[in-house]
Amino acid sequence: MSLTPPVLRDQSIVDAEHMRLLQIFHYILAGLALVGLGFLALHYGVMHYVLTNPEMVQKQKDGPPPEQIFALLRWFYWIGGGLLLSMGTANLLSGLFIRRRVNRLFSIIIAGINCIQIPFGTALGVFTIIVLMRDSVRESYSARNIP
Repeated sequence: MSLTPPVLRDQSIVDAEHMRLLQIFHYILAGLALVGLGFLALHYGVMHYVLTNPEMVQKQKDGPPPEQIFALLRWFYWIGGGLLLSMGTANLLSGLFIRRRVNRLFSIIIAGINCIQIPFGTALGVFTIIVLMRDSVRESYSARNIP
C-alpha cells in the first residue's frame, strides 16, 4: 500500500481566491439592497394609491383616516430606505476595499453589521470575519499598506 504525500497548498493562492469570492459576494449583497430599494418604492406607490384613493375612504366605517396612517407609514419608508441605502453603500465600499486590500477594520465592522441581515448577510458576515482574521490575510493587508 503506497501512501501519497499530502498536496501542499500555497496559502496566498487560497487567500486570494477567498478574498475574490468575498469581494463578489459583497457586491451581490449591495445589489440586493438596490433591489430592496426598488421593492420599497413599489410598495410605497401601492400603499399611497390605496390609502389616498377616495373610494377606499368611503368604504371605511371607523378608525383613523387613511391619510394619518399613511403619514406614519411614510416615516417607516424613509427609515427603511435609509437603512437599505446605507448598507448597500457600505457593502459596495467593503467589496472595493477587499479588492484593494485596504481598510480591513472597515470590512470587519461591516461584516459584523451584515450578520443582522438573515440569512445571506449572516453567512457573508461570518465568512468575512473568518477570512479577514487569518494571519496570512492580515499580513497581505499590511504588505499592501507599506509605502
